[in-house]
Amino acid sequence: MKSQKVRDLDNEELSRQLSEMEEQTFRLKFQMSMGQMDGLKKARAMRKTRARILTVLREREIAQAKEKE
Repeated sequence: MKSQKVRDLDNEELSRQLSEMEEQTFRLKFQMSMGQMDGLKKARAMRKTRARILTVLREREIAQAKEKE
């Protein structure tokens, strides 16, 4: 998922996406530990998308804190 697409979503949707992604990551790690390596590229892409989501959520949190000051 591209960063602009992530920025267009609201916080609730981002949180939902994040929880789904963590569940999928768990499943992929389990599969990879069992010897199925076909999910390696998908796991990398999911880590990057997760980082993008967390970054956007943190940016919004900081912006809200600055508005309250």
